[in-house]
Amino acid sequence: MAQEQITLYTAKVCPYAQRTEIALAEVGAPFKRYEIDLGNKPEWYAPKVNRASKVPAITYGGPDVAPENPSPESTKLAESLILVEFIGDLYPSSNIVPADPVLRAKARFFIEVVSTKFSPNFMKFATGNPEATHAALLTGVDAIQDILPDGAKYAVGDQYTIADIAFTPFWARLNVLVQKGIGAYKDEERKSFLKGLEDPKYAKFNGYVQRLLTRQSFKSTFHEDIVEEFFTRRFGLAK
Repeated sequence: MAQEQITLYTAKVCPYAQRTEIALAEVGAPFKRYEIDLGNKPEWYAPKVNRASKVPAITYGGPDVAPENPSPESTKLAESLILVEFIGDLYPSSNIVPADPVLRAKARFFIEVVSTKFSPNFMKFATGNPEATHAALLTGVDAIQDILPDGAKYAVGDQYTIADIAFTPFWARLNVLVQKGIGAYKDEERKSFLKGLEDPKYAKFNGYVQRLLTRQSFKSTFHEDIVEEFFTRRFGLAK
């Protein structure tokens, strides 16, 4: 079990940052949380924590200091998927990084499908990109459902892993967008997507995402009101 201090620099609106928060909640790690205003980042953040000036980022080890004054003795780490695996490696008994090499490979493959088949269309849909139709979103759903194991709770079996952590924040935000009619897309596309999900052929996918959204590590790290307000301000309502 990790004994070094962990400070997480994060933002409630960011799906990438929520991945790291879910991982920390799953393993029960003690950590300090520092909220970064993505529209007005502190001047010290890039030079002292993450030169890319993105969230999430972690300082690990070194003296226990205020988040606003990170120690040069601490290790600085960034990028959500790297951080999620790092947290799993610190707490191997959590099994969010599967010990079995086959399951670990399957989890990483699932993440690759999410990253290439689902997440890009989510952002295109929100911004009203004409390429991101309801059919394109459902193609991403198909790609995920096709690799879900039959009769299992989660992405690679009955154990909740990095694969589920990688997907959940993006699905949760898309769910808010389409349920509330938020985004630059046409409202008919939203209705067609929701209607498409009602098809019985998506029963396995719908059961899977319902389990994801009811997991405590997700619920405790998802701030729906803040996400809704942010996306409404950024994209407006569907027309």
